[in-house]
Amino acid sequence: MTIEQLDESTAQEIIESLRTGIPPKRFVSAYSTGYDGFLKDVRKRHLEGPSRRGKIRFTSGSWGSGKTHVLRLLREEAFETNHVVSSVDLNVDETPFNKFEEVFFRIVRNIASPEMYREGDMAKHSAPFEEVLRRTLFDGASQPDAVVTQDRFQQAKEKLFAAENIDIDFRRMISHYWETFLPQAGERATLDDLRGRILQWFAGEGTIGSYRSQFGVQKVVDRAHARLMLQSLSRFVTLAGYRGIVILLDEAESSYSVMRKSNLKQAHNNLLHLINNIDESEGLFLVYAATPDFFIDDRHGIIIYGPLIQRIGRPEERPPRAIDRVWNIDAIDHALNDYLDTASKIRHIFLVANPQVPSAVVTDDRLRQYVGDLVRLHPEFSHVSVWRVVVTGAIEVLDASERGEELRPPQDVHADIMETLRER
Repeated sequence: MTIEQLDESTAQEIIESLRTGIPPKRFVSAYSTGYDGFLKDVRKRHLEGPSRRGKIRFTSGSWGSGKTHVLRLLREEAFETNHVVSSVDLNVDETPFNKFEEVFFRIVRNIASPEMYREGDMAKHSAPFEEVLRRTLFDGASQPDAVVTQDRFQQAKEKLFAAENIDIDFRRMISHYWETFLPQAGERATLDDLRGRILQWFAGEGTIGSYRSQFGVQKVVDRAHARLMLQSLSRFVTLAGYRGIVILLDEAESSYSVMRKSNLKQAHNNLLHLINNIDESEGLFLVYAATPDFFIDDRHGIIIYGPLIQRIGRPEERPPRAIDRVWNIDAIDHALNDYLDTASKIRHIFLVANPQVPSAVVTDDRLRQYVGDLVRLHPEFSHVSVWRVVVTGAIEVLDASERGEELRPPQDVHADIMETLRER
């Protein structure tokens, strides 16, 4: 969505998120600058072409460099090119990479379609994969209370079972889910329980015995089958009419450094297997983001595992290109005008969100001058990102001007911002 396409409600959503210091979950491209050339290259080479083979890329960025921000921008590009997207935060406690089945479960739980993103209903669904399945059955529409005709169900089922490159049990469970929308399927309460039971299979819950007797499947989604199910998921997404699936994995800082040695080895093995078999995952584009230590640390990084470092490499000291295996976000050199343009965009969004107060809001020239002072005041090697200072400072200036208050000296605002951001 461009800045000109924002409506008042969406603009308010963005401003409220920025005001709390938390980047919004949608439409970050409306105020972002400095990544246009790179994103255009990624879109052309990886998102707009045919998806016959899976691809994987790695993103390297220091804490506060904007690594997660780039992933959110990639997510928007993916939705615009008709991809389903799943964003997953990897960490030792909840989603460790040595347990790939847990990673797969999180991928399924966090999946979202372009329609769900545009309509702003990603957070409304406790089981978003259910929404993808439902929209596939109903030709893209969200109809939770509708029933499907026998002809439409049969058409969808035949298409599904003709896709022999999708695991047979994966197809069976989708078919059983679709059956619950037939007119004769049963009462609503019973159907809700049945649908929940089916979705539990995709989440790795339950035992093979109970699923075999009820649904006729021969396997569950466990460690032995997780990578196979990822391939099936990517192939199903293309069958459903999407260009493919984009999976964004964001590795928590230093999470590998606290893994037990045996778990670290398993995590490295899982990553190597994923890379070696990525070609077979039609429609999959996976981006794995991590801090530089992930690549170069001689105790916990991939450098200690020869086959992995040979397949991935390490960040190069130059701006990233889409064809690179590792995108070095730290090497992107942002000019002062990038920061000032972001401030101008935030001002525009602020005016869309508050159409009744345009005359009270600080002028664009004054805002750019003020934000420029904040950038110049910011220490070069601060652990607080200059982008966070720019965004936070711009919002504070806009809020103060709307209230009719005199703007405080930039050095005082910068000091307050730094103290606030250190606590988060």
